Amino acid sequence: MFGDILTEVYGYARARRVVWAGFAAQLYMSAMAAVVVAMPPSADWTGQAAYEAVFGSTWRIVAASLVAFFCGEFVNSFVLAKMKLWTNGRHLWSRTIGSTVAGEAVDTLIFYPLAFYGVWSSSDLGAVMLANYGLKVGWEVVLTPVTYRVVGWLKRAEQEDYFDRTTNFTPFSLKT
Repeated sequence: MFGDILTEVYGYARARRVVWAGFAAQLYMSAMAAVVVAMPPSADWTGQAAYEAVFGSTWRIVAASLVAFFCGEFVNSFVLAKMKLWTNGRHLWSRTIGSTVAGEAVDTLIFYPLAFYGVWSSSDLGAVMLANYGLKVGWEVVLTPVTYRVVGWLKRAEQEDYFDRTTNFTPFSLKT
């Protein structure tokens, strides 16, 4: 929802910078979690195994999360920005839901196989992917009225409604 609002009001280029910042923050958080878990516990600490179980995520899951976030968020922003041009700024609901359908499909199809293929059975993997995807898209549909209110308020308050007519859609640029 927040990515949709950001792209809708401020455009793809600004959303791209936020995706990069989120990616960097996620990478930093993952590295810090690994450092903290690797540090030796104090002599009287008895909960290290539980601490490691909660905070010691595997690098496979971290890598899958980073790749899925990067790809899914850029697909979401790209689709929303292009749909805004195609619809000439009308039908916000179609852009937010359509971009979520595409972005979350990419996120789900990348994350779960990279993180859990060979660990979970194929049927469990498929069931979790389908359920997770359905929940994310369903949540977007439910929050559409909230998205309308926030987008409307921001467009009025910021006097901004960016259309990506001349935007370079590469994800590998930080220019606005």
